[in-house]
Amino acid sequence: MNERISNWAGNVTFTAARLHRPTTVPELQALVAGAERIHALGTGHSFSRIADSAGDLVTVAGLPPVMDVDTAAGTVTISAGLRYGELAPYLNDKGYALHNLGSLPHLSVAGACATGTHGSGMRNGGLATAVSAMELVNADGELVVLRRGEDLFGAAAVGLGAFGVVTRLTLDILPTFEVEQYVYDGMPFATLLGHFTEVMGAAYSVSAFTDWSGPTVRNVWVKRRVDEPLPPPEQWFGAVRADGPRHPVPAMPAENCTEQLGVPGPWHARLPHFRLEFTPSSGEELQTEYFVARGDAVAGLEALDAVRDRIAPVLQICEIRTIAADRLWLSPSYEQDSVGFHFTWVKDPAAVAPAVAAIEEQLAPFGARPHWGKVFAMAPDVVAERYPKLRDAAALARRHDPRGVFRNEMLDRYLITDGDE
Repeated sequence: MNERISNWAGNVTFTAARLHRPTTVPELQALVAGAERIHALGTGHSFSRIADSAGDLVTVAGLPPVMDVDTAAGTVTISAGLRYGELAPYLNDKGYALHNLGSLPHLSVAGACATGTHGSGMRNGGLATAVSAMELVNADGELVVLRRGEDLFGAAAVGLGAFGVVTRLTLDILPTFEVEQYVYDGMPFATLLGHFTEVMGAAYSVSAFTDWSGPTVRNVWVKRRVDEPLPPPEQWFGAVRADGPRHPVPAMPAENCTEQLGVPGPWHARLPHFRLEFTPSSGEELQTEYFVARGDAVAGLEALDAVRDRIAPVLQICEIRTIAADRLWLSPSYEQDSVGFHFTWVKDPAAVAPAVAAIEEQLAPFGARPHWGKVFAMAPDVVAERYPKLRDAAALARRHDPRGVFRNEMLDRYLITDGDE
C-alpha cells in the first residue's frame, strides 16, 4: 500500500512510502522482524520529523483496545494506540483519574509519552511519569516488558520511538477528582514576573497566555481542584476574571475549549484546554517549545521580552506553563523543575525561522531544552549538552537496535554518542 501522508499540521510529509496498520501483536512482530527501517506513528501531532522513517511507518491504533484497571496496584493497563480522550472517561466512570493531561485529549497515550508531552502544574510531572511499565516490540520482533526502575525503562519511557514499537502501557491512577476552571484577562506582564511562583502555583494547573504584543498577559487559565483552598477572587494580581468563555488564540471560537467560568467538572473535562469533540484548530500553525529550570523562569521571560519585536509578528499565541522534575532520561524536565515556553506560530516556516533563532539565542544562557516533537534549530552537540543523559540513552538505543531498525533522520542527527563527534 503506497501512500504519502502528512502530520496533522501538514508541515511534514513523511518520506515513508507505506503505513502499516496491524490488527494483532503477532502481525506487528512479523512486520518489525522483517523490516530494514520502521518507525511508530501516533496521531501525527508532532511538528518535527521525530516520527518519520526512510522505510515504513506503523500505527498501533488498530490493535485490540485494552483498558484493564488493577485496583490493588492502583494502575491501568492499556493498548498503546488509545487516545487520552478515550481512556479518561473510562477511568472516570470507574472512579479513577490520571495525574495530568496535555492541552489536547486527541493524542495517543504512547505517542504523547514518547515525545515528552507534559501538561501543566508545579507539582505535576509530564505524562510519561505515570508510566510504570511498557510492553514493546524490539528490533528483533520480540515482545518485551520494561519496568520502572530499570535503566532501559528510564531511557525508553520518553524514548522517541528509538527503542521499539510500544504495544501496551501500565499507568498509575488515583481517585477521580473535580476541577473548576477560571480564566483571568489582562494581567500586567510585570506582575507575572514579580509574582511568578504565586501565580503559577495558585492551583493544580495554571497556564499564562501572551501574544508578546503589549505590556499585559492576554489570559491566565487557572484549573483548581475543588478540594483545594478557596478559588481566586474576581480581581487577582491585576487581572480580572473573564466574563465569558475564552480561547487561547485570538479570534478562535471559545466553544472548542473546555468549560470555564468556575463550573465544576470531572478532571478530564477541565485539565485539557480543548474538547475532544472539536478539532482544536485548523492545523494552520507551527509549534515550538523550550524548557528552562523553574528558577530561571523570570530571567528567561525577561530575555524573551527583549526580542518580542521578532516574536509577535509571526506568533498566534505563547503559553507559559510549569512541569515537575522527573527521572526520565530524555524528558525535558529530567532532574529539574521546569517552565515551558510554548509558541504557536503562523504556518510560514521561512518567516518563523528567524524568531526561533532569536529565541534559542536568548535562552541559551539558561540551557534551554527543546521539545522533541516541535520545531527547533539547535545543533546536535548543543542538544546533547542540554539533555544530560542523552548520550547514555543513545548508547542504550544502539545496543538494543544495532541494525538501526527504528532509526530515522532526526534520531541519526540528534541521538548521538561520544563517538559521533
